[in-house]
Amino acid sequence: MLWEEYDVVVIGGGHAGAEASSAAARMGAKTLLITQTIENICQMSCNPAMGGVAKGQIVREIDALGGMSGIITDLSTIQFRMLNLSKGPAMWSPRAQCDKQKFSLLWRKTLENTPNLSIWQDEVVGIITEGNSVCGVTTRMGVEVPSKAVVLTNGTFLNGLMWIGESSFEGGRIGEKAAYGLSNQLRDLGFEVARLKTGTPVRIDGRTIDFSQLEEQKGDENPQKFSFTNTLPMAEQKSCYLANTNLQTHEILRKGFSQSPMFTGRIQGRGPRYCPSIEDKIERFAGKDHHQLFVEPEGWDTNSYYLNGFSSSLPMSIQLEALHSIKGFEQARIYKPGYAIEYDYFPPTQLSYTLETKRLENLYFAGQINGTTGYEEAASQGLMAGINAVLKIKGKNPFVLNRTQAYIGVLIDDLVTKGVDEPYRMFTSRAEYRILLRQDNADERLTPLGHAIGLAGDDRLRRTEQKLKYSSVLCDYINTCSVAPAEVNQMLTDHQTPEIQQKVKLVNILLRPEISMDDIRGINEGLNELIESLPEEVRSDASMSAEISLKYKRYIEKEQDVANKILKFEEVALRPDIDYFSITALSYEAREKLTKFKPATIGQASRISGVSPADISVLLIYIQRT
Repeated sequence: MLWEEYDVVVIGGGHAGAEASSAAARMGAKTLLITQTIENICQMSCNPAMGGVAKGQIVREIDALGGMSGIITDLSTIQFRMLNLSKGPAMWSPRAQCDKQKFSLLWRKTLENTPNLSIWQDEVVGIITEGNSVCGVTTRMGVEVPSKAVVLTNGTFLNGLMWIGESSFEGGRIGEKAAYGLSNQLRDLGFEVARLKTGTPVRIDGRTIDFSQLEEQKGDENPQKFSFTNTLPMAEQKSCYLANTNLQTHEILRKGFSQSPMFTGRIQGRGPRYCPSIEDKIERFAGKDHHQLFVEPEGWDTNSYYLNGFSSSLPMSIQLEALHSIKGFEQARIYKPGYAIEYDYFPPTQLSYTLETKRLENLYFAGQINGTTGYEEAASQGLMAGINAVLKIKGKNPFVLNRTQAYIGVLIDDLVTKGVDEPYRMFTSRAEYRILLRQDNADERLTPLGHAIGLAGDDRLRRTEQKLKYSSVLCDYINTCSVAPAEVNQMLTDHQTPEIQQKVKLVNILLRPEISMDDIRGINEGLNELIESLPEEVRSDASMSAEISLKYKRYIEKEQDVANKILKFEEVALRPDIDYFSITALSYEAREKLTKFKPATIGQASRISGVSPADISVLLIYIQRT
């Protein structure tokens, strides 16, 4: 059966597929989302949370560009925490515990009501090619869908194989079947395919947990939100809890090692280094007598709790026995066991910066099939793939973010330049310019760009411009206003910082580490009145922006200067047809790596393992001569 033609077909209804299809449709492309189960669109397969260290920055960047993950998260949040507040603002990372069922339902409602977007429940088993380009897909039901571009976001479903102890069964997620055919076809077309592994812990019936034995972890007293739009802050929150394993737990788990598919070699794929299974943790850190666990509610209207840190593929009997040895879980019953899943992925060095494949034109990969882990990483890739698929169809320049612009730029550059041999997870330490890439200024960095490509609406741009305008007004006031000792010394004493002996500029008071914007507005009526006069929708953001801009001005300027120097190399393009083996001054390893990866710029080439600074100098001379 031949269907009508679409501009963009997106395969997979997870976080990457949802952002890709939403973005493509809202940019004016006739879009079709094909997913195995419509009811499971954007399901939170693992922990019921969005954000966290560096991941929170990614969600804010998605929102700033005009994506939907931030809005959906705000509408389904049951607890909000800003992590790392004891550190500088470059490290502040928003995290939201979500009602996982509401999160999925809101995404489905959003997609079903997006103009230009259709949804079809089916399994894609092949892509249709014409020459060196993709021109459609075929499905399990025998449907052929012509399209100008295809975005693959298959998650863990490609040849998915799940493990619980010595038992294995096919599937992409517990209760859902795996996807077959696509990997083999792409391998036949010349793509490199490999295997990775991830896992998830038990889900526990909260009625059987003794919460009095656990440490309560409440949300922030004044919770913030992810979206820069006018989503409402939370009025009520639900607590999480902390628990710990013990030596008895570890001994019980060790009993199951002989039946562990990970330790016996039955699982071939490599698992995530930074989110290891509980058996992996007690093996790698044998000297530790306990490991911390996070007990996370999965929603307002469910008793289900997620035991973060207890991911396991051990036999169910071992999982239960070990769980019962943990304080507070002696009588715990589970809704479903932990399990590991092994799946196909495509090493992402086969992609360009737009996430289009180098081997086949108009074919894009996004999400876990690129070797990443995490909803946030997947969603950002889906957004970028959807954007670039539409821009290419319209004959417009590609949309690429570099490492100085966004964590999304860091993520994609790491993937296409360095590749992965284990599931990639974003951290603030991966970003060289994290003082520039803060969660609070994602709108300042990216909303004008999102608006220019037709994704972020006029309201978003106006709000960002207002924030910048009023932040500047506040900075000017604080820089020029003077305060006398009588006005500030009591407040300074209360904050255990030295008093002043003469009039000083208000900014000199704010620059003290112990003093915040709220402190100085409390002692300066003019500043307080100015802040209160700002439009309510941008008041908080403008105030925070001004405070950070003033407090960290020198650090920001220094990092921006370094970034500007590096950008000179980023903009030096390398032709895709360069014969690197003919450049004999390059080391042999550099010639091999440059030929394999075909970097688009000098900057990208400099980050390839095996390409030395001396090789970069040779390339710069070569470019000047040719």
